[in-house]
Order: sequence, then C-alpha cells, then structure tokens
Amino acid sequence: MQAALVYINTLMLQDVLADPEWAQLLGPADQRGLTPLFWQHVQPYGEVRLDVAKRLSLGGAAQAPEAGNPD
Repeated sequence: MQAALVYINTLMLQDVLADPEWAQLLGPADQRGLTPLFWQHVQPYGEVRLDVAKRLSLGGAAQAPEAGNPD
C-alpha cells in the first residue's frame, strides 16, 4: 500500500512540475526539497473512501503505447 501511495504521489508531482508556471516559481532549493513521501492527505486510522468509477486526471502520466505502435 505504501509503495502505491508513493507512486501516485510521484505522478501528481510530475503533473504539477510539467506546468510551466510552477517551473518558474520553484527555485533549485525548492526542487531539492520535493519528495513523493508526503502523507498529509492520508488518514491512517480513519475511513478511506475510494471511488473506483473515477480516475485521477494526471496529464503528465505516461500512457501505454497502442498495440502495434512501439512509440
């Protein structure tokens, strides 16, 4: 579960960093401080609501290539 959470956090960070506005705002020290190990959005002892019918809109996530197309 922890590995999946870090993976999702990484995808969200990549999505934010792909935005040119954020790229201009973050300096080298800010970029060094980034980590996918944040957990403020996790409730370890609370109720977890998961909507499996809804997907995260992560535009920076790599898409799987189509069959027959190696790119």
